[in-house]
Amino acid sequence: MSHYIDRFSTHVKNVLHGFFIALGTTIAEPSTILPLIVNYFTANSIIVGLFASLLRGGAVVVQMFAAFYSQSLTRVMPYQRIVYFVRVLSWFGIGAALYFIGDSSAIISLWSLGIGLFIFSFAAGFGSIYYREILGKVFSHRYLGHSTARRQFFAAIGAILSGVVAGWVLSTYSPPQSYGLLFMVSALLLAVGYGIFITVPEPLKTEISERESSFVLFLQNSWLLLRQDWALRWQIIVVLISHSYLFASPFVILRADEVLNLTGWLVGGYVSLQMTGAMLGNILWGQLASRGRNREVMMLSFALMMVAMIFAMTSSIAWQYGVFFLLSGAAMDGFRLVANNLIIIIAPPAKRPVYIALQFNITALGLFFAVPGGIILGYFGYNVLYIFTIIVLFIGLICAQKLSNNRVV
Repeated sequence: MSHYIDRFSTHVKNVLHGFFIALGTTIAEPSTILPLIVNYFTANSIIVGLFASLLRGGAVVVQMFAAFYSQSLTRVMPYQRIVYFVRVLSWFGIGAALYFIGDSSAIISLWSLGIGLFIFSFAAGFGSIYYREILGKVFSHRYLGHSTARRQFFAAIGAILSGVVAGWVLSTYSPPQSYGLLFMVSALLLAVGYGIFITVPEPLKTEISERESSFVLFLQNSWLLLRQDWALRWQIIVVLISHSYLFASPFVILRADEVLNLTGWLVGGYVSLQMTGAMLGNILWGQLASRGRNREVMMLSFALMMVAMIFAMTSSIAWQYGVFFLLSGAAMDGFRLVANNLIIIIAPPAKRPVYIALQFNITALGLFFAVPGGIILGYFGYNVLYIFTIIVLFIGLICAQKLSNNRVV
């Protein structure tokens, strides 16, 4: 199995996979374009928050079930191929619905968008387990940090290009047809990225856990594991709090639109700025992660996101909002890198799917923070929402200090 570990070709495929996924999915990024799409059909801030959560939150309902079956599998790539097919189909279906139905029925368009996003995210519940299981097989811990940072760096480049394309499409075509075109074209880009990754050679897994006789028994054993492993519990708490920026981030672009009356090019520019921040941040995150300094990455990410929220709260001109998107992009990728790295580091190989599912299933609750964020916005306004978010991020910064590079102090 050692000849499968840390292959440069596998690293390149992992990086290209991230590049094409970012190139495709950034057109519906929950902090920028997606809120504008939803807001086109309804001005209800709670619905905007709900749809921002759907893109990433649909995976919550299946991750534990996926881990239940995955723990006894010697190979998972065949199942990953099915996941990728479903995701491409649902993404393209959203675009077709927005393009061909659009204004003729806002309700049907919204339902099509919501169902498509849920299916796309639902499939990711299985896909995220399989993907991280494969990474745990083909990379050592240190090389994983290096590959993840490079992947996120080039994903940011892909997302910048996506922002440029999105700006051109939004300026050239009228909504909602412009939104539909973005989804359909990006579905083809997703297919390219997925096609590259499924060629990664997956070694046969020898350390597996025997599947429990029932899913209920599996959940009981998972609960016992969570109670026994303090490192896993504390890591889950920190990663959950790291999602707290989602209380406010989907609504920043709406506030900017109120203040600046955004053009298509400016929206695309903000998407590119956010991804530029991610790209620049990953230069630092990669250096720290490759040295095993995951705690420092998490703490710096919390600090950057707090500064970004302060800019969002005080911004009144275009460049100030640009700073928000630049800093928030760097912070989000820092959060993502640590969440992905640490869970693979602390998980025993035989229980890796269970550890991954426990962390991402519980912390996925944070992906729905945009819903209470929309409620806070509706009742108390933007300033209260921003202040509340900054306070929660500060709590996360304090909690992150107790993380060690591998285990909890």
